[in-house]
Amino acid sequence: MEKARLCFITGGVRSGKSRFAERKALEYARLMEGNLQYLACGRASDAEMGERILRHQKDRLRSPIAWETSEYATDITRIAAKVDTDSIILLDCLTTLLDNELFGPGVPLEAEFLHSIQSKIITDIEELRKQIGCLIIVSNEVVQEPIFQNELLHIYGRMLGTLHQTIVGQADEAYLVESGIPLQMKG
Repeated sequence: MEKARLCFITGGVRSGKSRFAERKALEYARLMEGNLQYLACGRASDAEMGERILRHQKDRLRSPIAWETSEYATDITRIAAKVDTDSIILLDCLTTLLDNELFGPGVPLEAEFLHSIQSKIITDIEELRKQIGCLIIVSNEVVQEPIFQNELLHIYGRMLGTLHQTIVGQADEAYLVESGIPLQMKG
């Protein structure tokens, strides 16, 4: 079976990447006559995150095409029962997914475990792509500057950078969004 179209969108915090990703998903839904699925990985861990989640929900409610939202902080393949080959999934966001998989309760930060998390995320993405029409992945760009004086942050930055490179290597399109302006980097 052919894999779904893959679009990767990254940018700094509050760069406009999620809004651009939602527009891109609408574009694909119209082009492919597909249904929109929002795969939310974020948790309302504080007031600011709660406000961001509400803002994203309100944006989707105003959409000309209805969205179905699924909230999975980990194990994203659980959405598989709700999707089909006409589905366009917007996964928001890879950074949060990595956080959730990596920093769960009682998680050992050993090399073997770290590698297994990266492999799990890539495998889950590949599994989803076998079942749907299009996957759009949003992620934060946090590795542009070497600010990692903490070993754990350094490990996290390396893992995220490796995930970005792997996904962009498979992607049909890749964008960097800065100040609300998408810059097409691939495709």
